[in-house]
Amino acid sequence: MRAEAYGLSDVGRRRESNEDAFLVDARAHLYVIADGMGGYAAGEVASRLAVDSLKESLAGPPDGKAAVRLQDAVHAANARICDSQAQADQRQMGTTLVAMLVEEERAVIGHVGDSRAYLLREGELRRLTSDHSWVNEQVKLGLLSDEAAQRHPMRNIVTRALGSRTEATAEVREEGMRPGDVFLLCSDGLNTMVPDSEIEAILRRSGKDPEHACRELVSRANERGGEDNTTVVVVRVVP
Repeated sequence: MRAEAYGLSDVGRRRESNEDAFLVDARAHLYVIADGMGGYAAGEVASRLAVDSLKESLAGPPDGKAAVRLQDAVHAANARICDSQAQADQRQMGTTLVAMLVEEERAVIGHVGDSRAYLLREGELRRLTSDHSWVNEQVKLGLLSDEAAQRHPMRNIVTRALGSRTEATAEVREEGMRPGDVFLLCSDGLNTMVPDSEIEAILRRSGKDPEHACRELVSRANERGGEDNTTVVVVRVVP
C-alpha cells in the first residue's frame, strides 16, 4: 500500500498571524501538525521548532520500533522548545502536537494537547485521539457533553503541551491501515468550528482527493467563523 497526502494551513478570520505549522513528508512517511501558544510570535516559533525537530529525528532509516522512535522524537522536540525559552520573549511559548508515522502498513499516531487525529473507514469517522484539555476532562467526568465542550469558553485550555515542562510524554497508539482508509490530522481550529458529523460528511465526499478534502475542511471552518488558525493534513491509503 501507499499513501497520498496533502496539508493546508489558514490563518482564519479572527487572527492576525498563523501559529500553526505542519509537515507532509512522503519520503519519511511522516505527517505532523503543531498548534503554537504564546505571546508575540512565540507560538509560531514553538510550533515550527516542534515540526522541524520531528522531521530531523525521524529522517533516517528506521532504527527500532516506530512507537518508540516517535516518542523519542517528541521528547527531543520538547527539549528543543524548553531550551529556546531562555529568550525573554519566548518564555511562555508552547505547542500542541499530533503526528502520524507510517511503517509496515501501520499508522503510529502520537499526540500532546488537543490537536486531533481521525480515521474514516468504510464511511464511518472515528476519533483516534483524546484531547489533553480541561473541557475533555469534564466530558469524561460526565459534567459536559461533547456539544457543550465544543463551544465552551475554556475549550482552549490544554492540560499537556510541549514546552510546558521539562518532560513531555505523547499518548501513542497504533492503527492497522487498509486500502481506502482516510486519516485526518487537524489543529483545534477545525474541530471547534466544525462538528465531527460534518467532518465525516466532507471526508466521505472528498476523501479520495486529499487536496480537495483539505480545502473543503478549511473553507467550512472559515464559513463557521474561523475563530482560530486552521490546519489539516489528509492522508489516503491506496493499494
